Amino acid sequence: MSHDLHESLRDNVRILGDSLGRTIADDLGHGFVDRIEAIRGFAKRGRQGDEAAQRELIDYLRRLPDRDLLPVTRAFNQFLNLANIAEQHYRARFRRVEDYRPGTQPVLSELVERARRAGNSPRKLVESLAGMRVELVLTAHPTEVIRRTLIQKYDAIDDCLTAIESSADYPERGARAKGRLEELISQAWHTDEIRHERPSPVDEAKWGFAVIENSLWQAVPDFHRDLDNLLLETAGERLPLDAAPIRFASWMGGDRDGNPNVTSRVTREVLLLGRWMAADLYLRDLEQLKAELSMWKANSALKAEVGDAAEPYRELLRRLLARGRATRDWAKASLDGKPYDGGPIIESRDQLYAPLLACYRSLCDVGLDTIANGALLDTLRRVAVFGVTLTKLDIRQEAGRHAQVIEELTDGLGLGHYRDWSEEQRQAFLLEELASRRPLIPRRWECSPESREVIDTFRVIAGEQAEALGTYIISMAAEPSDVLAVALLMKEVGGEVKLPIAPLFETLDDLNHAGDAIDRLLSLPGYRRLTGDRQEVMIGYSDSAKDAGQLAAAWAQYRAQESLVAVCRRHDVDLTLFHGRGGTVGPRWWPGPRGDPLPAAGLGERQPAGDRAGRDDPLQVRPAGDRPAFHGDLCLCGAGGDPAAAAGPRTPVARGDGPPGRDRPWRLRRGGARGSRLRTLLPGGDPGGLTGAAAAGLAAHQAPPGWRGGDPAGDPLDLRLDPDPFDAAGLAGQWRGLRHASCRGGRP
Repeated sequence: MSHDLHESLRDNVRILGDSLGRTIADDLGHGFVDRIEAIRGFAKRGRQGDEAAQRELIDYLRRLPDRDLLPVTRAFNQFLNLANIAEQHYRARFRRVEDYRPGTQPVLSELVERARRAGNSPRKLVESLAGMRVELVLTAHPTEVIRRTLIQKYDAIDDCLTAIESSADYPERGARAKGRLEELISQAWHTDEIRHERPSPVDEAKWGFAVIENSLWQAVPDFHRDLDNLLLETAGERLPLDAAPIRFASWMGGDRDGNPNVTSRVTREVLLLGRWMAADLYLRDLEQLKAELSMWKANSALKAEVGDAAEPYRELLRRLLARGRATRDWAKASLDGKPYDGGPIIESRDQLYAPLLACYRSLCDVGLDTIANGALLDTLRRVAVFGVTLTKLDIRQEAGRHAQVIEELTDGLGLGHYRDWSEEQRQAFLLEELASRRPLIPRRWECSPESREVIDTFRVIAGEQAEALGTYIISMAAEPSDVLAVALLMKEVGGEVKLPIAPLFETLDDLNHAGDAIDRLLSLPGYRRLTGDRQEVMIGYSDSAKDAGQLAAAWAQYRAQESLVAVCRRHDVDLTLFHGRGGTVGPRWWPGPRGDPLPAAGLGERQPAGDRAGRDDPLQVRPAGDRPAFHGDLCLCGAGGDPAAAAGPRTPVARGDGPPGRDRPWRLRRGGARGSRLRTLLPGGDPGGLTGAAAAGLAAHQAPPGWRGGDPAGDPLDLRLDPDPFDAAGLAGQWRGLRHASCRGGRP
């Protein structure tokens, strides 16, 4: 290991590596371990510049028997997994996050202090945090490559490292932890890393629920408890009981565009699984509360609720436990396709929250605040965040599938061919049907299996509680009619449930025209009457990067956000930006409004320069594709309503700076912008006139008059790239793309 690593990290890597070596020696013999050590030695010297060692390594690997190739690969793979565990353990212990440069990682208390120094009152701080909405969306693609059973073993290994580090004064505990560690590493070595059956969408959803059970279920109240303590110190009050600044949604079982195996039946099964898992987790909490809340002092409201019970809290919790068990039994029976004939179930968040709130208020009224703010408060926080479904399930479908349904309807009813109509004709038809009270879809309509599946999906939506569902996302959306078609199908089949509808702008062309599409949509009076003053838009990352390259796509995404914010401000509409970026909330490679990497929140990624994505509402963020399997813990990523409270006075968002002018070149930076500084000029003022797809995604600065090539007289587009994340070929490719973008009418 490198000598600049922390001593505890080196020690843990050594402990894990030694244990793995003993496990492999027991399985394959000491001779095999010697071969592994020889390979490691050659590789280490070769990495230090020893060319002879590099040649020896190649020759040694070529001489390996075929039977040893897989075990050697597995051995190094297992060691790297264990080294990663040690590093993740170190990062969690010392709160070091790789997205931040040394010395810049935010601390929650520092964030609040910056907000206070910026002139925000304690009341404003509490209101901002209470109204903040950060919704982390768990997705099923790319599917987690590590098997769930191995993830559980790796989590247990991390626990063993914690136990070993804390056992200095208790050597017997350390010995037990080391014995358990040896056992777990042996289990991992003798477990096949490869799945032999492709996971179904339901399996993926089960993995997501396991993440909640094993990690988030405890992380959420811990985070709120830390936040409460901080607010008590700085503002003199707690976060409101029903506040949920961080919530969770999921695409697992709802994303039929990303996985053709997701059907209406799968969606219903996943929703039932969420209800079953939520009931099971809450039952554990309620059993603990029933055991702990043995007090007899209660306020008059609770006594009126439970009668003359000697232990009023236990009596109320006993009733709630009975409904919780009935809910779990109902979900199990529904999953098995059996009738349920038990007692009443918990159908909504309020039915669970209200009895717990009654207990909390009673304890506070009789002076038992310390007890109220213990385990009971943790459960109230969980209910506020997870509800009775754990996550809200988003539904995603491709725009063409909705158009196919409308096409079959108009053709079957003799109204013409929907797909042959102009955009204006489509809008007029859809708005007329949205305003009509007459049903459009015949009761016994014979349609294609594809259209039937779309209709069945809306029937599942109609049969669910609204709080179980999140947003309806339309892939490959390009026109207002794509949104109106979903609104019509939801009206015809979805019953009383009306989900927010979010067009997903994915390709480079769609991103460039996103603002115009939303402007035309919000200009339709019929649509505004239907949806009110809120609009959600999803920004696509994967397809745009494939279409134009990462750099051009990033610039197009940013410009689309600027356009969307301006449009929604003009229409007096609150905008929620849903980012399909993938990964964690923190920015890895994204500029702020003037190129500065934004601390704490990545607000430059979420919010375009100059303003928030709405009128007076707090920060609204929906990043998709979060991967929580190895997160050290949750940390607050912004302070809501006031950008200064989230970003601090030095952050461009807080200053409200707009896009850079010609006297201030645009800077794209990662980290400290070390390494090469690439400069190029984009001639002309219109990105559409540039050559190539990459150029279409880049914003152009106006070239100086009479520019003909050579060294530009004006300000160039200043691109600062850190070559560390790229290999030489990748960096050369970025450079070629920039040269291509800059070549029009003269040499770069």
